[in-house]
Amino acid sequence: MNESKNITLRILLVILILFISIIYTSYSNNISIVEVFYEKRELPIYSVETDEKKISISFDAAWGDEYTRQILDILDKYQVKTTFFLVGFWIDKYPELVKEISERGHDVGNHSTNHPYMSKLSEEQILKELNTTGNKIKDITGKTSILFRPPYGDYNDRLIRTCMENGYYVIQWDVDSLDWKELGVQPVVDRVTRNVNNGSIVLFHNNAKYVTEYLPLVLEKLQSEGYEIVPISELIYKEDFYMDNTGRQFPKNRGNN
Repeated sequence: MNESKNITLRILLVILILFISIIYTSYSNNISIVEVFYEKRELPIYSVETDEKKISISFDAAWGDEYTRQILDILDKYQVKTTFFLVGFWIDKYPELVKEISERGHDVGNHSTNHPYMSKLSEEQILKELNTTGNKIKDITGKTSILFRPPYGDYNDRLIRTCMENGYYVIQWDVDSLDWKELGVQPVVDRVTRNVNNGSIVLFHNNAKYVTEYLPLVLEKLQSEGYEIVPISELIYKEDFYMDNTGRQFPKNRGNN
């Protein structure tokens, strides 16, 4: 009898510890208990399901502008349009570059205002990050940004839902160039060209040390393999889509995106 009571007490103790852990996790990450138990996990778009040999490359811009115009010239040379994700304080420092990026035909995506860990923010704080930079992009380019990439690739359900409710598609990547590690030119070329597939989204950075050297080699290799490189806004499906558990976007009905 005592043994049975001890087992029951142990089970209750484990349940209590688990509950306390959930409450602590909820509090420390600024999420509600409902979100902890929320069944459907929201995911950003990591890649896109397509039969066409189409991919997108993207550049995150948060610090520095040393290579940006050279990147734009290289993209022009290879007749490639891409997507640039810009942080608010970068926009403040280089408004003329923001305008030039847009005028040269590239997507201008929102990359937050202050480059925070978005999963730690409340909905109100998320909206401030989105709207402040979104308004800056609109004022300079005359276009409304519909793409958002969270800094550090950090997200949670609340961020994804808030973005979707405010007209943004949240974009990650399935091929990370690791250009920020400054390992040299060839490692970036090899990593990207060996890992892309139809519908891939590649991550680069506008101020990576070797970007002006590896970018032409990557573009030449991908184009020689028959890949068409398009802006993310042209790659993704805007409606009638669903996501699998890897963040790959699928059309509900095969057709135009």
